[in-house]
Amino acid sequence: MVRRVSRVLLAVAILGAPGLVAAQSVGEILRKSVASDIQSLGDIFRRVNPSVVVIRAKGSEVESLGGLTRFTETGSGVLISADGKIMTAAHVVHSMDQITVEFLRGETVPARVISSEPAADLSMLQLARVPAGAKVASLADSDTVLVGDLVFVVGAPYGLSHSMSVGWVSARWPAGVIYKAMPLAAFLQTTASINTGNSGGPMFNLAGEVVGIVSHNISKSGGSEGLGFVVTINTAKRLLLERPSFWSGLEGHLVSGSIAQILNVPQASGYLVKSVARGSAGDSAGLRGGATLANIMGEELVVGGDIILSVQDIAVGELTDGEKIREILSSVPPGGEFKMKVLRLGKVIELTGRHP
Repeated sequence: MVRRVSRVLLAVAILGAPGLVAAQSVGEILRKSVASDIQSLGDIFRRVNPSVVVIRAKGSEVESLGGLTRFTETGSGVLISADGKIMTAAHVVHSMDQITVEFLRGETVPARVISSEPAADLSMLQLARVPAGAKVASLADSDTVLVGDLVFVVGAPYGLSHSMSVGWVSARWPAGVIYKAMPLAAFLQTTASINTGNSGGPMFNLAGEVVGIVSHNISKSGGSEGLGFVVTINTAKRLLLERPSFWSGLEGHLVSGSIAQILNVPQASGYLVKSVARGSAGDSAGLRGGATLANIMGEELVVGGDIILSVQDIAVGELTDGEKIREILSSVPPGGEFKMKVLRLGKVIELTGRHP
């Protein structure tokens, strides 16, 4: 597409040169030039669409008046292996209790998280089975993606499954630049529309290969007119395939300073557990989530749950400690044990969990 546009621009320059007369208008040349690309884009979409899935995940959260309430998160994903592995965004499934995956023909299959890295907004699901007709997507080398490349996103914006949006790669961002909360994610910025429900879906190049997993967009109005960000597929390969990240199943908040003192944390900082996903490593250790919404020093927190003090004898603290904890937990083999100390109801206790 880029080369074809370059040829068009050259033709426009020639047509504008003094003394030259064109038999066709510039508009006609542009329309004919892009017509074949538009047609091929439709063909590519139909070829890759069977690899795209809709994800519906059920979880629970604490509300100010109603206490614990159930909710459903809708996102997207992509099938990347014949044995039923699905890549998606961590914020869609990481702390959820029940997950189902819907394929193009409407068939739904239960799934579970087998690897998750919130620091890059990436998770891997394992299907209970792979339905007939499902297609495995091809993964690109995202290091070869250039600013200006034409790309398209397939997903379920606002629950409208298998919708396509087209755009360009508008920027590349190395890990640690865009969000402190996602220090491991390298991003591709795109002009393709991204809405609620697109999260976790694939972004394809014109070869029909996945170049990234949709994360989020930044918009003042909350609509799709903002900046769209997609985690590079090379980041996903590294964190989900080459060295699968540990699925803690925890959602919570790092507390320190005055808030830690108010909560009687016996060290500089700790991890206040908000919720624990059923079947996760945190669940296997018996961790407890919070039950009450409270405003502490202007910050709204879910309190009453465990406060993690250390994991494998490494104290919860600054980002460097978090990275060490992540590396150690990722080295625990499936079925292997890990230990943690938590503050529960004013007492420090030790828990033992198992890698799911």
